[in-house]
Amino acid sequence: MLSCLDRRSADANCPRSIGLRFGLALPLAFGIYLLCGSALVAQTSDSPTPADPNKSWTATTDSKSNNGNPTRIIKIHSQDGNRTLDKQSEQVRQFDGRFETYRDIERETLQLDATTTRTTTRRFGRDGNGTKILVQEIEEEKHALPGGDSSILRVTSDLDVNGVLQPSRREIEETKVTGKDLEETQITVMLPSVNGGLVPAMKVRELRKQVTRDTVESQKTTLLLDGAGNWEVSETRQASARQEGKNRRVEEHILRPDSEGRLGEVSRVVTEESETTSGEKSNVVETYSIDAPGTTRDGSLHLVERTTGTQRFNSSGEQITEQRLELPNPGDPDSTLRLSIVTNDVVRPVPSGEQSTRTISVRDSNGNFGVVSVDTTKSDSVPTIQVQQRPSEMPN
Repeated sequence: MLSCLDRRSADANCPRSIGLRFGLALPLAFGIYLLCGSALVAQTSDSPTPADPNKSWTATTDSKSNNGNPTRIIKIHSQDGNRTLDKQSEQVRQFDGRFETYRDIERETLQLDATTTRTTTRRFGRDGNGTKILVQEIEEEKHALPGGDSSILRVTSDLDVNGVLQPSRREIEETKVTGKDLEETQITVMLPSVNGGLVPAMKVRELRKQVTRDTVESQKTTLLLDGAGNWEVSETRQASARQEGKNRRVEEHILRPDSEGRLGEVSRVVTEESETTSGEKSNVVETYSIDAPGTTRDGSLHLVERTTGTQRFNSSGEQITEQRLELPNPGDPDSTLRLSIVTNDVVRPVPSGEQSTRTISVRDSNGNFGVVSVDTTKSDSVPTIQVQQRPSEMPN
Protein backbone atom coordinates (compact mmCIF):
# COMPACT_ATOMS: atom_id res chain seq x y z
CA MET A 1 0.00 0.00 0.00
CA LEU A 2 1.05 3.61 -0.24
CA SER A 3 2.84 4.13 2.93
CA CYS A 4 5.92 5.94 4.16
CA LEU A 5 7.39 2.74 5.52
CA ASP A 6 9.47 2.40 2.36
CA ARG A 7 10.83 5.91 2.81
CA ARG A 8 11.31 5.94 6.54
CA SER A 9 14.94 4.86 6.28
CA ALA A 10 15.68 8.12 4.48
CA ASP A 11 13.25 10.46 6.25
CA ALA A 12 12.58 10.19 9.96
CA ASN A 13 9.78 12.73 9.65
CA CYS A 14 7.76 10.35 7.54
CA PRO A 15 4.70 9.01 9.42
CA ARG A 16 5.03 5.47 10.69
CA SER A 17 2.06 3.25 9.84
CA ILE A 18 -0.21 2.78 12.80
CA GLY A 19 -0.87 -0.77 13.78
CA LEU A 20 2.48 -1.86 12.40
CA ARG A 21 2.82 -4.41 15.19
CA PHE A 22 -0.92 -5.02 15.39
CA GLY A 23 -1.40 -5.96 11.74
CA LEU A 24 -3.34 -2.89 10.56
CA ALA A 25 -1.50 -0.72 8.08
CA LEU A 26 -2.10 3.00 7.71
CA PRO A 27 -2.17 3.67 3.95
CA LEU A 28 -1.46 7.32 3.23
CA ALA A 29 -1.91 7.97 -0.47
CA PHE A 30 -1.10 11.16 -2.31
CA GLY A 31 -1.36 11.92 -6.00
CA ILE A 32 2.39 12.38 -6.36
CA TYR A 33 2.78 8.61 -5.99
CA LEU A 34 1.10 8.18 -9.34
CA LEU A 35 4.10 9.83 -10.91
CA CYS A 36 6.64 8.14 -8.63
CA GLY A 37 5.57 4.70 -9.79
CA SER A 38 3.88 3.21 -6.70
CA ALA A 39 0.77 1.22 -7.49
CA LEU A 40 -2.14 1.92 -5.17
CA VAL A 41 -3.21 -1.67 -4.72
CA ALA A 42 -0.98 -3.59 -7.10
CA GLN A 43 2.08 -5.72 -6.61
CA THR A 44 4.25 -5.38 -9.69
CA SER A 45 7.53 -6.76 -10.92
CA ASP A 46 9.31 -3.63 -9.66
CA SER A 47 9.70 -5.51 -6.36
CA PRO A 48 9.63 -9.25 -6.99
CA THR A 49 9.32 -11.68 -4.10
CA PRO A 50 10.86 -14.98 -5.25
CA ALA A 51 9.72 -18.18 -3.59
CA ASP A 52 13.39 -19.23 -3.18
CA PRO A 53 15.15 -16.57 -1.05
CA ASN A 54 18.55 -17.55 -2.54
CA LYS A 55 17.37 -17.08 -6.13
CA SER A 56 18.83 -14.17 -8.03
CA TRP A 57 16.74 -12.12 -10.42
CA THR A 58 17.09 -9.19 -12.78
CA ALA A 59 14.40 -6.68 -13.73
CA THR A 60 14.79 -4.11 -16.53
CA THR A 61 12.43 -1.15 -16.87
CA ASP A 62 12.45 0.98 -20.04
CA SER A 63 10.70 4.34 -19.79
CA LYS A 64 9.63 6.58 -22.64
CA SER A 65 8.17 10.02 -22.05
CA ASN A 66 7.19 12.98 -24.17
CA ASN A 67 9.45 15.41 -22.32
CA GLY A 68 12.83 13.68 -22.18
CA ASN A 69 15.21 11.05 -23.41
CA PRO A 70 14.27 7.40 -22.84
CA THR A 71 15.60 6.04 -19.54
CA ARG A 72 16.32 2.56 -18.25
CA ILE A 73 16.50 1.11 -14.74
CA ILE A 74 18.18 -2.24 -14.17
CA LYS A 75 17.64 -3.98 -10.82
CA ILE A 76 19.63 -7.02 -9.74
CA HIS A 77 18.80 -9.02 -6.62
CA SER A 78 20.93 -11.74 -5.09
CA GLN A 79 20.95 -13.56 -1.77
CA ASP A 80 23.49 -15.89 -0.27
CA GLY A 81 22.76 -17.15 3.23
CA ASN A 82 22.49 -14.20 5.60
CA ARG A 83 23.59 -11.65 2.96
CA THR A 84 21.23 -9.94 0.53
CA LEU A 85 22.43 -7.52 -2.15
CA ASP A 86 20.24 -5.30 -4.31
CA LYS A 87 21.74 -3.18 -7.08
CA GLN A 88 19.96 -0.53 -9.13
CA SER A 89 21.47 1.17 -12.16
CA GLU A 90 19.73 4.26 -13.61
CA GLN A 91 20.59 5.03 -17.22
CA VAL A 92 19.69 7.57 -19.89
CA ARG A 93 19.96 7.19 -23.66
CA GLN A 94 22.68 9.22 -25.37
CA PHE A 95 22.59 10.77 -28.84
CA ASP A 96 24.26 7.71 -30.35
CA GLY A 97 21.56 5.43 -28.94
CA ARG A 98 23.68 3.95 -26.15
CA PHE A 99 22.38 3.91 -22.58
CA GLU A 100 24.79 5.48 -20.12
CA THR A 101 24.59 5.06 -16.35
CA TYR A 102 24.34 8.29 -14.35
CA ARG A 103 23.41 6.90 -10.92
CA ASP A 104 23.76 3.61 -9.01
CA ILE A 105 22.24 2.46 -5.74
CA GLU A 106 23.49 -0.58 -3.84
CA ARG A 107 21.85 -1.95 -0.71
CA GLU A 108 23.47 -4.72 1.31
CA THR A 109 21.62 -6.39 4.17
CA LEU A 110 23.37 -8.67 6.65
CA GLN A 111 21.55 -10.75 9.25
CA LEU A 112 24.31 -10.67 11.90
CA ASP A 113 22.42 -12.86 14.37
CA ALA A 114 18.88 -13.71 15.42
CA THR A 115 18.23 -10.18 16.72
CA THR A 116 20.53 -7.89 14.71
CA THR A 117 20.28 -6.71 11.11
CA ARG A 118 22.69 -4.31 9.43
CA THR A 119 21.78 -2.54 6.19
CA THR A 120 24.18 -0.38 4.20
CA THR A 121 22.89 1.73 1.30
CA ARG A 122 25.40 3.37 -1.04
CA ARG A 123 24.55 5.90 -3.74
CA PHE A 124 26.99 6.53 -6.57
CA GLY A 125 27.11 9.37 -9.08
CA ARG A 126 29.45 10.28 -11.93
CA ASP A 127 32.09 12.99 -12.01
CA GLY A 128 32.94 15.15 -15.03
CA ASN A 129 34.95 12.32 -16.56
CA GLY A 130 32.17 9.78 -16.11
CA THR A 131 33.98 8.00 -13.27
CA LYS A 132 31.78 6.29 -10.68
CA ILE A 133 32.05 7.99 -7.27
CA LEU A 134 30.41 7.29 -3.92
CA VAL A 135 28.28 10.33 -2.98
CA GLN A 136 26.24 9.03 -0.02
CA GLU A 137 26.24 6.15 2.42
CA ILE A 138 23.53 5.19 4.90
CA GLU A 139 24.35 2.65 7.60
CA GLU A 140 21.51 1.23 9.65
CA GLU A 141 21.64 -1.32 12.45
CA LYS A 142 18.44 -2.69 13.92
CA HIS A 143 18.18 -4.68 17.13
CA ALA A 144 15.16 -6.71 18.25
CA LEU A 145 14.95 -6.52 22.03
CA PRO A 146 13.12 -8.66 24.61
CA GLY A 147 9.39 -8.08 25.03
CA GLY A 148 8.82 -6.82 21.50
CA ASP A 149 10.97 -3.69 21.86
CA SER A 150 13.41 -2.60 19.15
CA SER A 151 16.09 -0.01 18.47
CA ILE A 152 17.52 1.43 15.25
CA LEU A 153 20.65 3.50 14.73
CA ARG A 154 20.90 5.13 11.31
CA VAL A 155 23.83 7.29 10.15
CA THR A 156 23.88 9.15 6.83
CA SER A 157 27.17 10.38 5.38
CA ASP A 158 27.49 12.80 2.46
CA LEU A 159 30.40 14.28 0.55
CA ASP A 160 31.82 17.48 2.03
CA VAL A 161 33.44 20.31 0.06
CA ASN A 162 36.69 18.33 0.00
CA GLY A 163 35.06 15.27 -1.51
CA VAL A 164 35.26 13.26 1.73
CA LEU A 165 32.31 11.39 3.23
CA GLN A 166 31.26 12.97 6.52
CA PRO A 167 28.29 12.16 8.81
CA SER A 168 25.46 14.56 7.95
CA ARG A 169 22.55 12.96 9.79
CA ARG A 170 22.17 10.59 12.72
CA GLU A 171 18.88 9.03 13.78
CA ILE A 172 18.18 7.08 16.94
CA GLU A 173 14.85 5.26 17.00
CA GLU A 174 13.60 3.33 20.02
CA THR A 175 10.31 1.44 20.15
CA LYS A 176 8.91 0.06 23.38
CA VAL A 177 5.78 -1.83 24.36
CA THR A 178 4.64 0.33 27.28
CA GLY A 179 1.40 -1.41 28.17
CA LYS A 180 -1.34 -3.72 27.00
CA ASP A 181 -1.82 -3.07 23.28
CA LEU A 182 0.21 0.13 23.63
CA GLU A 183 3.43 0.94 21.80
CA GLU A 184 5.63 4.06 21.87
CA THR A 185 8.35 5.16 19.46
CA GLN A 186 10.87 7.90 20.14
CA ILE A 187 13.04 9.27 17.32
CA THR A 188 15.86 11.77 17.70
CA VAL A 189 17.39 13.30 14.57
CA MET A 190 20.81 14.95 14.80
CA LEU A 191 22.09 17.35 12.14
CA PRO A 192 25.36 19.31 11.65
CA SER A 193 25.99 22.20 14.03
CA VAL A 194 27.61 25.50 13.10
CA ASN A 195 30.22 24.64 15.71
CA GLY A 196 30.93 21.24 14.17
CA GLY A 197 29.61 17.80 14.95
CA LEU A 198 26.00 16.64 15.06
CA VAL A 199 23.45 17.97 17.54
CA PRO A 200 19.75 17.15 18.14
CA ALA A 201 17.58 19.06 15.64
CA MET A 202 14.27 17.16 15.64
CA LYS A 203 12.39 14.84 17.97
CA VAL A 204 9.44 12.62 17.10
CA ARG A 205 7.19 10.77 19.53
CA GLU A 206 4.49 8.40 18.40
CA LEU A 207 1.97 6.45 20.47
CA ARG A 208 -0.02 3.58 18.94
CA LYS A 209 -2.84 1.80 20.73
CA GLN A 210 -5.09 -1.12 19.83
CA VAL A 211 -8.34 0.44 21.06
CA THR A 212 -10.59 -2.45 20.08
CA ARG A 213 -10.12 -5.67 18.15
CA ASP A 214 -10.78 -3.79 14.91
CA THR A 215 -9.47 -0.29 15.66
CA VAL A 216 -5.97 1.14 16.05
CA GLU A 217 -5.30 4.76 16.96
CA SER A 218 -2.06 6.72 16.89
CA GLN A 219 -0.71 10.16 17.65
CA LYS A 220 2.60 11.37 16.31
CA THR A 221 4.16 14.64 17.46
CA THR A 222 7.14 16.30 15.79
CA LEU A 223 9.17 18.88 17.71
CA LEU A 224 11.74 21.32 16.31
CA LEU A 225 14.11 23.75 17.98
CA ASP A 226 13.20 27.42 17.90
CA GLY A 227 15.70 30.25 17.68
CA ALA A 228 16.19 30.24 21.46
CA GLY A 229 16.99 26.53 21.67
CA ASN A 230 13.58 25.46 23.00
CA TRP A 231 11.63 22.47 21.67
CA GLU A 232 8.34 23.46 20.06
CA VAL A 233 5.60 21.35 18.47
CA SER A 234 5.89 21.58 14.70
CA GLU A 235 3.19 19.08 13.76
CA THR A 236 0.80 16.57 15.27
CA ARG A 237 -0.76 13.70 13.31
CA GLN A 238 -3.75 11.88 14.79
CA ALA A 239 -4.93 8.77 12.99
CA SER A 240 -7.51 6.03 13.41
CA ALA A 241 -7.75 2.82 11.38
CA ARG A 242 -10.77 0.53 11.53
CA GLN A 243 -10.93 -2.89 9.87
CA GLU A 244 -14.21 -4.67 9.19
CA GLY A 245 -13.62 -7.89 7.33
CA LYS A 246 -11.97 -6.94 4.04
CA ASN A 247 -13.01 -3.29 4.36
CA ARG A 248 -10.80 -0.68 6.02
CA ARG A 249 -11.25 2.99 6.82
CA VAL A 250 -8.36 5.22 7.86
CA GLU A 251 -8.72 8.85 8.89
CA GLU A 252 -5.72 11.06 9.62
CA HIS A 253 -5.80 14.62 10.95
CA ILE A 254 -2.73 16.86 10.56
CA LEU A 255 -2.44 19.77 12.99
CA ARG A 256 0.12 22.59 12.97
CA PRO A 257 0.58 25.70 15.13
CA ASP A 258 -0.57 29.10 13.89
CA SER A 259 1.33 32.36 14.32
CA GLU A 260 0.34 32.40 18.00
CA GLY A 261 1.38 28.81 18.62
CA ARG A 262 -2.15 27.37 18.78
CA LEU A 263 -2.58 23.97 17.12
CA GLY A 264 -5.19 23.82 14.39
CA GLU A 265 -6.14 21.27 11.75
CA VAL A 266 -4.57 22.10 8.41
CA SER A 267 -5.20 18.85 6.53
CA ARG A 268 -7.20 15.62 6.66
CA VAL A 269 -6.75 12.38 4.70
CA VAL A 270 -9.55 9.81 4.54
CA THR A 271 -8.90 6.38 3.01
CA GLU A 272 -11.53 3.75 2.20
CA GLU A 273 -10.46 0.28 1.08
CA SER A 274 -12.60 -2.67 0.09
CA GLU A 275 -12.32 -6.09 -1.54
CA THR A 276 -15.07 -8.11 -3.18
CA THR A 277 -15.59 -11.85 -2.80
CA SER A 278 -14.16 -12.29 -6.31
CA GLY A 279 -10.90 -10.63 -5.24
CA GLU A 280 -11.31 -7.21 -6.88
CA LYS A 281 -9.83 -4.46 -4.71
CA SER A 282 -10.66 -0.78 -4.63
CA ASN A 283 -9.26 2.21 -2.80
CA VAL A 284 -10.43 5.81 -2.46
CA VAL A 285 -8.24 8.47 -0.82
CA GLU A 286 -9.57 12.00 -0.28
CA THR A 287 -7.30 14.82 0.88
CA TYR A 288 -8.69 17.97 2.49
CA SER A 289 -6.70 21.13 3.18
CA ILE A 290 -7.14 24.68 4.41
CA ASP A 291 -5.07 25.74 1.39
CA ALA A 292 -7.08 25.34 -1.80
CA PRO A 293 -5.39 26.28 -5.11
CA GLY A 294 -6.42 29.69 -6.40
CA THR A 295 -8.27 30.73 -3.23
CA THR A 296 -7.47 32.41 0.07
CA ARG A 297 -7.88 30.69 3.41
CA ASP A 298 -11.37 30.88 4.90
CA GLY A 299 -10.76 28.73 7.97
CA SER A 300 -12.39 25.61 6.48
CA LEU A 301 -11.06 22.40 5.00
CA HIS A 302 -11.62 21.92 1.28
CA LEU A 303 -11.36 18.79 -0.84
CA VAL A 304 -8.18 19.29 -2.90
CA GLU A 305 -7.41 15.79 -4.15
CA ARG A 306 -9.07 12.44 -4.72
CA THR A 307 -7.27 9.25 -5.74
CA THR A 308 -9.16 6.10 -6.69
CA GLY A 309 -7.65 2.76 -7.54
CA THR A 310 -8.91 -0.65 -8.62
CA GLN A 311 -7.16 -3.98 -9.03
CA ARG A 312 -8.52 -7.06 -10.75
CA PHE A 313 -7.44 -10.16 -12.69
CA ASN A 314 -8.70 -10.98 -16.16
CA SER A 315 -9.32 -14.43 -17.63
CA SER A 316 -5.69 -14.61 -18.86
CA GLY A 317 -4.31 -14.22 -15.34
CA GLU A 318 -3.12 -10.66 -15.92
CA GLN A 319 -3.20 -8.31 -12.94
CA ILE A 320 -4.75 -5.00 -14.03
CA THR A 321 -4.52 -1.88 -11.88
CA GLU A 322 -5.93 1.56 -12.61
CA GLN A 323 -5.30 4.73 -10.64
CA ARG A 324 -7.24 7.95 -11.24
CA LEU A 325 -6.18 11.28 -9.75
CA GLU A 326 -8.65 14.16 -9.50
CA LEU A 327 -7.41 17.69 -8.86
CA PRO A 328 -8.92 21.20 -8.87
CA ASN A 329 -9.30 22.92 -12.22
CA PRO A 330 -6.57 25.61 -12.23
CA GLY A 331 -8.76 27.77 -14.43
CA ASP A 332 -11.79 27.48 -12.14
CA PRO A 333 -10.78 26.87 -8.50
CA ASP A 334 -14.41 27.01 -7.34
CA SER A 335 -15.45 24.06 -9.50
CA THR A 336 -15.48 20.44 -8.42
CA LEU A 337 -12.44 18.22 -8.86
CA ARG A 338 -11.77 16.92 -12.34
CA LEU A 339 -9.89 13.87 -13.55
CA SER A 340 -6.28 14.92 -14.22
CA ILE A 341 -4.00 11.84 -14.32
CA VAL A 342 -4.74 8.21 -15.15
CA THR A 343 -2.21 5.43 -14.52
CA ASN A 344 -2.73 1.92 -15.87
CA ASP A 345 -0.62 -1.09 -14.90
CA VAL A 346 -0.76 -4.54 -16.47
CA VAL A 347 1.33 -7.36 -14.98
CA ARG A 348 1.42 -10.67 -16.82
CA PRO A 349 3.26 -13.90 -15.98
CA VAL A 350 5.46 -15.31 -18.73
CA PRO A 351 7.55 -18.51 -18.86
CA SER A 352 10.72 -16.59 -18.01
CA GLY A 353 9.19 -14.55 -15.15
CA GLU A 354 7.01 -11.45 -15.41
CA GLN A 355 6.35 -8.56 -17.76
CA SER A 356 4.54 -5.37 -16.84
CA THR A 357 3.52 -2.17 -18.59
CA ARG A 358 2.67 1.13 -16.93
CA THR A 359 1.01 3.89 -18.94
CA ILE A 360 0.46 7.40 -17.57
CA SER A 361 -2.00 9.77 -19.26
CA VAL A 362 -2.37 13.44 -18.30
CA ARG A 363 -4.98 16.07 -19.13
CA ASP A 364 -3.44 18.97 -21.09
CA SER A 365 -4.35 22.67 -21.00
CA ASN A 366 -7.08 22.05 -23.60
CA GLY A 367 -8.73 19.38 -21.49
CA ASN A 368 -7.61 16.47 -23.64
CA PHE A 369 -5.87 13.34 -22.31
CA GLY A 370 -2.62 12.18 -23.80
CA VAL A 371 -0.06 9.52 -22.94
CA VAL A 372 3.02 11.15 -21.41
CA SER A 373 4.94 8.11 -20.19
CA VAL A 374 5.15 4.37 -20.86
CA ASP A 375 7.24 2.04 -18.66
CA THR A 376 7.91 -1.55 -19.69
CA THR A 377 9.47 -3.95 -17.19
CA LYS A 378 10.82 -7.43 -17.85
CA SER A 379 11.86 -9.60 -14.92
CA ASP A 380 13.16 -13.16 -14.65
CA SER A 381 11.94 -13.47 -11.05
CA VAL A 382 9.36 -15.98 -9.90
CA PRO A 383 6.02 -14.33 -10.83
CA THR A 384 4.54 -12.49 -7.86
CA ILE A 385 1.00 -13.15 -9.11
CA GLN A 386 1.36 -16.83 -9.93
CA VAL A 387 -0.70 -17.93 -6.93
CA GLN A 388 -3.66 -15.92 -8.22
CA GLN A 389 -3.86 -17.37 -11.74
CA ARG A 390 -6.13 -20.34 -11.04
CA PRO A 391 -9.46 -20.00 -12.88
CA SER A 392 -11.38 -20.53 -9.65
CA GLU A 393 -9.90 -17.27 -8.34
CA MET A 394 -10.82 -15.17 -11.34
CA PRO A 395 -13.59 -12.57 -11.07
CA ASN A 396 -16.89 -13.55 -12.66
